[in-house]
Amino acid sequence: MSEDEVNFDWNRRKRIGIGEAVLAQGKSREQLYAIVEAAVRRNASVLFTRLDDQMAAGLPEIDYHAPSRTGVLGSFPAHRIKSSVAIVTAGTSDAPAAWEAQRTLAFNGHEATLIFDVGVAGLHRLLARLEEIERHNVVIAVAGMDAALASVLAGQVSRPVIGVPTSTGYGAAREGDTALSSMLASCAAGLSVVNIDNGFGAACAALRILNTSRDKSGSTTRTLPQSPGT
Repeated sequence: MSEDEVNFDWNRRKRIGIGEAVLAQGKSREQLYAIVEAAVRRNASVLFTRLDDQMAAGLPEIDYHAPSRTGVLGSFPAHRIKSSVAIVTAGTSDAPAAWEAQRTLAFNGHEATLIFDVGVAGLHRLLARLEEIERHNVVIAVAGMDAALASVLAGQVSRPVIGVPTSTGYGAAREGDTALSSMLASCAAGLSVVNIDNGFGAACAALRILNTSRDKSGSTTRTLPQSPGT
C-alpha cells in the first residue's frame, strides 16, 4: 500500500481539543494495518469507528467494543471528567449509536451517563429521569422511528440537547430519514441534530460545548494556530 493513501492528522487533539478518529468503514485491512503501525510508532492513541467484528479480529492491538463497533488503539485518558453528558435513548434498539457516543466521549476524557429505553411511548419513564438528566452539562437524545424523544427533551431541560436520529424502524421510518426530518422540523428551540446513526458526531459536538465551557472557566487554555501570514 502507498503511504500517500493515509495522511494522518497527528495534531488534531492539540488543534481542536478532540482526538483523532479513523472511519474503518470503506478501508481495506491493509490500510487499517498501516494506520495502526504508524500510530504505534508515534505512541499515539486512535479511535476507530464503524469497525466490524471481522476487521477487529485482525487488529489484536485494539480494544474492540462490538455494541458500538468502535476500537481504541492505545489507552483511554487516566483521568475522566465524570457525568458531564447524559446519553438518552428512546428504545433499546437505539443503543449502538448511544454506545458509539459513549466510547467517543470516554476516548476524549469524559464519562457519560447512559439512560436507555425511555421513549415517549411510555412518557412516565422519561419524566421519572428528568431531574437526573438536568444535572448533566449536555444531553444527547438518540431515537429512531418518529424520534419524538429529542423534541420532548429539548422542551423540558435547560441543557444543550443534541439529537441523533437512528435507522431504527421499518416501512415509513425509511431507514432513519423520517427520524432525521422529525428532529430537523422540531419546534423545540435550540435542538441541534447530527446525521443518521452518528453517535460519534454527537459526541464531538458535545465535546466542543464542554471545551468552550472549560475555556471560559479558566480551567483549560489552548493556543489556537495562527493564520498564514500572521
